[in-house]
Amino acid sequence: MMENETPIFSVSDVSQLLKDVVEGAFANVAVRGEVSGVKRASSGHIYFSLKDKDAVLNAICWRGIDATTNAAITDGLEIVARGKLTTYPGRSNYQMIVQSAEVAGEGALLKMLEERKKKLAAEGLFDELRKKPIPFLPENIAVVTSPTGAVIRDIMHRLRDRFPRPVYLWPVLVQGEGAADQVAAAVRGLNAIPQEGLQTPNGIVPRPDVIIVARGGGSLEDLLPFSEEIVVRAVADSDIPIISAVGHETDTMLIDYAADLRAPTPTGAAEKAVPVRVEIKAALDNVNARLADSLIRLLNEKKIRLDGLVRGIPNLREIVEMSIQKLDDRAERLNKAIQDVLKHFNERLVMASRLLDATSYEKTLEKGFALVSDAKGHVVTSAEKARNQYSLNLGFVDGFVPVLVSGIRRSKPKQTEEQRSLFDEE
Repeated sequence: MMENETPIFSVSDVSQLLKDVVEGAFANVAVRGEVSGVKRASSGHIYFSLKDKDAVLNAICWRGIDATTNAAITDGLEIVARGKLTTYPGRSNYQMIVQSAEVAGEGALLKMLEERKKKLAAEGLFDELRKKPIPFLPENIAVVTSPTGAVIRDIMHRLRDRFPRPVYLWPVLVQGEGAADQVAAAVRGLNAIPQEGLQTPNGIVPRPDVIIVARGGGSLEDLLPFSEEIVVRAVADSDIPIISAVGHETDTMLIDYAADLRAPTPTGAAEKAVPVRVEIKAALDNVNARLADSLIRLLNEKKIRLDGLVRGIPNLREIVEMSIQKLDDRAERLNKAIQDVLKHFNERLVMASRLLDATSYEKTLEKGFALVSDAKGHVVTSAEKARNQYSLNLGFVDGFVPVLVSGIRRSKPKQTEEQRSLFDEE
């Protein structure tokens, strides 16, 4: 190589050089941004992005991280992530390997919630003695949540799977201004239903045996209505047992401390509200089996005596079963023989179809050949015959093209309507 020539690198060499430069310059960095697009893989790794108003940084957190970091990596949260920058040659991009993370920009909010928690706890709103048991099998269930989200669908689906129960939805806002007031009003309104039910134009609405207050995951700001005092006090004052199911499993709102039972997710709330029907059925079947034991023992004793009496009689059942087995064997052999014959004829049919397809003139046209015919549609097979024509049709795989034969001095033959149309278009 000459001294002034530019060195030539492979793509892999360039990728490795960039990787070395980036990792060397950013081996230990702290990045602040909003978490977006969290994907938790089955391997345990977490893939997400850190963004601000001007840029996006891809990030990866390998499995085995601490609980604080795991909780911080939630869509919508602003965090400070610590780790190193590296490159991903397979996509020619750079990314951050996050080794730890903590929530940023929420210190004052978290402090406020902690102070509110201490205040309400001092009033006894979170005492275990206040909590009421959840009915084993409630007759009616009320759900306080948004009517348009996936939460109510998930709850209904899980209830149908486990043990279907009548469900009454009290629709409310689950985030933003007015959400806390609506949730508190819903809890108090359900408690105001008399024991005999509430008469409405559409019939009697029964008093629910349990209330589920639920919403999906979100940022701390989104979930804030469920930590408002008005909601916590309404839940603590409820005479009807309440299951709280707000956010994801790692989210803990003040409503969770006041509720009679906390569920990690809305689906989990449905699981805690009703038992599994098949399990109850299995328990009942077990009881029935025990009740029948005495009768079975009696029948077994009678059977032993009867068996002693019939030992000398030929076993007619075995004779019939052997005949049935022989018949089944012959039927199976006949079926296999028919299948072999059908397979043989099908293979021949497939081969014939392939041969016909391979030898068709359309396949020849697909290779770039053309079919030449005269004005009457007769195939022209030689140059001599072509010179004697005034016009020809060239057939390709996708249609025909009319052409005039140049250099021919003869009277113009009478053309059909179709030929005149084709030449007029040209």
